[in-house]
Amino acid sequence: MDLQLKDKVAVITGASKGIGLGIARAFAQEGCHVVMTARTQGEVDAAAMAIEREFHVKAATVASDVSTAEGCEAIITHAAGLGGADIFVSNAGTGSNETVADAPDEKWMDYWNLHVMAAVRLSRRLADQMEKKGGGAMLMNASICAVQPLWYEPIYNVTKAALLMFGKCLSNEMIKRNIRVNTVNPGLIRTGDWVKTARELRGEAWESYLQEVADEHAPIRRFATVEELADFCVFLCSPRASYSVGSAYHVDGGMLKTV
Repeated sequence: MDLQLKDKVAVITGASKGIGLGIARAFAQEGCHVVMTARTQGEVDAAAMAIEREFHVKAATVASDVSTAEGCEAIITHAAGLGGADIFVSNAGTGSNETVADAPDEKWMDYWNLHVMAAVRLSRRLADQMEKKGGGAMLMNASICAVQPLWYEPIYNVTKAALLMFGKCLSNEMIKRNIRVNTVNPGLIRTGDWVKTARELRGEAWESYLQEVADEHAPIRRFATVEELADFCVFLCSPRASYSVGSAYHVDGGMLKTV
């Protein structure tokens, strides 16, 4: 299936590794040029160079902290220099570990800025670029924890739930400008962070730990690959998904326990 993405410009945050890198690669495979952002210059540059070599597209990089207004502005400026964004994927984020009783205000605000305000700041400015090009697509990468929280990360749960609601509110505004907005709520995705945690807990038996997690939480009884999630995200941002507006999709192998 031709996703009709050749020569489009996609901006992906948190793109130096994990899900963000997988999404950038999936866009590039469809002939899309990518603007990859992350905090560490060396990591994002190396990832972009590999994409350019493999897929023969432009892979520009911006090293900035999207939890700050200045970091978002650097990305917006860079995308404008490439002719403007057609697609924006708000992916930057990280898990947490705390209790509500013990977590300081500063930690709450750090996660709010990273998961929510980055999406707010980037979407409203990149929308101007998209509108000039006739429209576009945005995707919020939230989490199954936005609707089915894990007990040990209340800050992550709350801020991802806010991102989910933001995506819905944004979609109602943006469709009037021919910009589609949707959200994905991934379940168990086999990223480097999951593997690192498993190795720390079980050493050489780390794979059996991941299997236990999958058996407990996902009826499909396995983790998704990054590529499986990335392919779904790219499809949602393509003209092939042109009637999908304001929806939230659970890519979770059946992990969600409600309808």
